[in-house]
This record gives sequence, C-alpha cells and structure tokens, in this order.
Amino acid sequence: MNEQQFTTRAVHAGERADLSHINSVVTPIFPSVGYTFADSTELDAVLGGAQPGYVYSPRYANPTVTALETAVATLESAEAALALPSGMAAVHLALLGAGVRAGCHVVVAADVYGATYSLVQGIFAELGATVHLVDVLDLDGIEAILGRVGCTAVLVETISNPLMKVADLPRLAELAHAHRAKLLVDNTFCSPYLCNPLTFGADMVIHSATKFIGGHGDVMAGVVATSAELKAEMVRLNKLLGSSLGPFEAWLAHRGLKTLPLRMRQQCQNALEIATWLQNHPKISQVHYAFLPDHPQFDLMHQLSGGKGGGAVLSFEVRGAGKPEIFALMDALQLIQPATSLGDIYSLMLYPAISSHRTLTPAERHSLGIGDGLLRLSAGIEDAADIQADLAQALEKIS
Repeated sequence: MNEQQFTTRAVHAGERADLSHINSVVTPIFPSVGYTFADSTELDAVLGGAQPGYVYSPRYANPTVTALETAVATLESAEAALALPSGMAAVHLALLGAGVRAGCHVVVAADVYGATYSLVQGIFAELGATVHLVDVLDLDGIEAILGRVGCTAVLVETISNPLMKVADLPRLAELAHAHRAKLLVDNTFCSPYLCNPLTFGADMVIHSATKFIGGHGDVMAGVVATSAELKAEMVRLNKLLGSSLGPFEAWLAHRGLKTLPLRMRQQCQNALEIATWLQNHPKISQVHYAFLPDHPQFDLMHQLSGGKGGGAVLSFEVRGAGKPEIFALMDALQLIQPATSLGDIYSLMLYPAISSHRTLTPAERHSLGIGDGLLRLSAGIEDAADIQADLAQALEKIS
C-alpha cells in the first residue's frame, strides 16, 4: 500500500499497534501503575530493555501514553516521541535532552512564548548556561554567535508567539549543524498538520499538546518528537525528574489528534478571513498573520506549510490603545472567549501584556515589539462571519 495521506494517518496512527491481544478499535485507558510478569526472568529482561513491555507507568511507559507518542511521531515524521504533562515540561526536558547544562551556550529566539523566555533567562541562566537572545530573522547575527562560541542548542518557534515571525528552518538547521549545535523547534502554532520541522533539518520538535493536538481545551499535555537516540536520553533524564503524562490525559490528547486536519483547515481559513478584514478596519494599525500576502515571510510560510495555511493564530494592534481600551474591548466580547490559551475549537482572545508575556518587564515587552495595544486571537471552528461580527461590535465599544 502507498503511504497514507495525513488525514488517514491522524485517524489511525498509534492505534492497535502494540495491543494485538486486545481487539478494541480505540486504545483503552490503562490506569495501572505497575505490571506483573510470568517470572522474574521476564521482569529482568523488560527492566533491562532486552524485551519490550511495561513495568512502571510513572517513570517508564504506559500503553495509552505510548499510543499517543506513536501517533505524534508518525505525524511529525519522527523516529520516536515522548509525551509529557505540559508544553513547558516538553520545552524543559528537550533542552536538557539536547545537552544544555552549566557552562553551555544556547541561542534562543527573543520573542518566544513568555514562559519559555523566563525558563531560559531564569532557571537555565541561573544554573550556569549562557543564553543568547536573538531576532529569529537575523540569520547573519545567529551565524556570528554560533561561530564565536560553542553553542549546544538553538531554540526557535516555527511561528513566533505573539508576533507571528516565521523561522527559516532549513537555513537555521544548516547553521546549527555547521557549528555542532542541535536545532529545537517549538511547532505548537503550526501543529504537525502544517509543518514537520524534522523534514527541514530540526533535531527536536516540541508541542504544547494542550493546544492544537488536544484541540478542545480539556487536556494539558506536551510532547517532543525526535530521534530514537535523543528520546532515550530524555527518558533517562525523566526517570529522575518524574515528569510523566497520565493515561487519561494521553487518551484525551490522542482523541483530539484524530480530528486535527479537519480543525486546522477550518481554523486556518477563519484566521485568514479575519486577518484580511482587520487589515481594513480603521481602529487597527497593524495585523500580524503569516499567510497575509504582505507578511515579510509569506513565501517562507508557504514553503514550510506546503501551501496549506498560516495557522489559526493572529495578532493585531489596536490603534492608540492601552490597557483601559483593551480591557473594554475584551469585556465586550460575546462569542470569543477571553482565555489564556489557544488552539481550541473555540475562538480565544489573549492580551499578551498581562498573560503570556506577563513575566517580562514593560521594557522587555516593548523591545520585542509587544505593545500595550497588542491582542492575540486564536481562531476557532465557528463560522468566520460570527467571529468577525463579535470583533466588530467589541471594537465599537472603545473610543
């Protein structure tokens, strides 16, 4: 049989692969912590890795979690994947798995998600790593840093949060590998449907599965897709960290993953329609969306996504607005939910200054281009006309 299309793989990947003795169409939820064996010889073989099997869910593996990991690895064209309890746990363990330690240098895109920014600038820097914050579009500057110091890793987002800069993954992979650094890509905004960074040379792909993979706002999870070798290193570390995804959460995320292509097609279409409308609104000074024809990286986004879209997330600047005006707009929303997340079937609005980038100082936010009038919208699967109407009436509430 020829290789199946993405939509087919999304439905079937991970199911029935490791459970031939159970004739269920859907992988069950296995809540068991421990597993028994016919004898101690078998237990010893499984613990030593000489024989496949399950021993202790919290630090080794769980059949329900394995099904999710297999599905994500399949959709990301990866050898393996490791599921974790949150997106930030995935970012943290990916950096550790890539070898970031005291004395290491790591290059990080400056306008990454606020918690990622705080993780590298706070915990990793405090533990002795040197962090080089860069403009992800400044490839010459990134190359200069890589050539000047021995970097362990480069961490970027496929589409940045919240300014929608698009990372040139093929070129970044080339630069990183030329200087023996690993390229880590947070692919949350694209999801595996729009982009597979490993096919462009990345070493590790990170997702907050809470977002598009789960898709329904009812589960928190993270996942790293990578090589079998790097997964093994992360598993080794995680046996000590104990950052394990529960089977019920894994089951929910896997269930959500099956409809990812259907949701993303609708959400990309909605986001483009809304972004185009906002560009012509008198109260909007700027719209950031990677599939607008005048976006500086439109051609790159088209290349990375194979023309499938620019994602479900956009951001826009309300002309002359500060916190009082933004609060008035958000309080007037009726359909769009003011919630600190994205990637749900519901349209969600977020004010970065008080939420995703709250831990940054006002000076840090403004230096990154995150002004007091910036809002982020994650388009849901509702009718685009209804989302637009809600935005229109809310914008009328501010002067």
